[in-house]
Amino acid sequence: MSADLPVEEPARRVNGPADAGGAYSWERSFRLWDTYFALIWLATLVFVLGAGHPGWPVRVTAAALLLPLVPIFVRVGRPLLRQDPPDARKALTYLGAMMALFLPSAILVGETRLMTFALVPQCFMTLRTRWALTAVAVINLAPVAGWALLWWPSDQDVFFNGLFAVVTLVFSVAVGSYVIRIIEQSQERAALIAELDTSRHEVSRLSAAHGALTERQRMAREIHDTLAQGFTSLLMLIQAVEAELDHDVPQARRHLALMDETARQNLAEARALVADGTPADLDGATLPDALFRLAARHSAKLAVTGRVRPLPAGAEVVALRSCQEALTNCRKHAGSSATVTIDLGYADESLTLSVRDDGHGFDPGAARDGYGLAGLRARATEVAGTVRVRSAPGGGTTVTVRLPVPPPRSCS
Repeated sequence: MSADLPVEEPARRVNGPADAGGAYSWERSFRLWDTYFALIWLATLVFVLGAGHPGWPVRVTAAALLLPLVPIFVRVGRPLLRQDPPDARKALTYLGAMMALFLPSAILVGETRLMTFALVPQCFMTLRTRWALTAVAVINLAPVAGWALLWWPSDQDVFFNGLFAVVTLVFSVAVGSYVIRIIEQSQERAALIAELDTSRHEVSRLSAAHGALTERQRMAREIHDTLAQGFTSLLMLIQAVEAELDHDVPQARRHLALMDETARQNLAEARALVADGTPADLDGATLPDALFRLAARHSAKLAVTGRVRPLPAGAEVVALRSCQEALTNCRKHAGSSATVTIDLGYADESLTLSVRDDGHGFDPGAARDGYGLAGLRARATEVAGTVRVRSAPGGGTTVTVRLPVPPPRSCS
């Protein structure tokens, strides 16, 4: 009888992760394997009882040896096949018991060899390859040898049965080994897919963490360039008003009006920040108009050169925030008497903002704390721009921001 593996029969498992359903494909088709085993066992029993030779007492004895195969399979074999991997000692004990019942029956009645269809696959499913091949050889060859020694058939019958047993052995080993390799490769791919899935989730987690960090940095820049600067202006104006109340009330009133304007501007910036919208200064206004109002609040002069045109929102926001940061630094470090000028230059493929003061200056190479210049450079980098800071102690400071912009559309 041929003892090749059935197409639907799963080969021995190797260690590996479960698929998305939580089980390997062979586990999902285990009921099909149960049906296959039951059909082979029932067909073998029918063939044994219906054989024309030997007599019925021998056939009944052979059939009786087959009966315990079912409870042994249900109680021991089935749970063993579900293990991953199966226990080696239990597997040897189980298959030893199955073969102890099968071999005598197959020696008594040749039709019993049909049961090899159910036993050979279990060898590959539960044993290591070396032991599986040994068991398969015994299952295919021992019944023929025992049958020939017991019944002494003709030489021709012995030859053909022996040849058929060898052919089925070779076929069983070839197909069984091939199926094992295919299943192992499939499970290696399943392990790789599981690793890739794990890596994908890790990349997704890191990406989300990076996105959150980037958003925090962006919010920090926005708060620093808007609310923090506005509050700094309010504090400085309060100090100025306190100094002017006793001797220059009109100037104090002007500063109070400026405080009111600054507070309203800060409120508008806070609302825009919460809504992630356009900065308040740019809302419904051009970039030069926004810089003009900003320059007026800081007592600075603004000069605009080149052809003024609408630019992408990202570039205009960076230019406005850069100007705010530069003016705040002027107020903090250049001194109250310093003259501040702002130059905004439109070119075909670039926008240049330059803020200069003739104040105290500083050494750009010295280590400095604070977020201002670092945040300014980060903003410019996000839109592929550059920042250059020129300063020297006692020589004033110039901050130049150059941003790439689309060229103007030609009118036809």
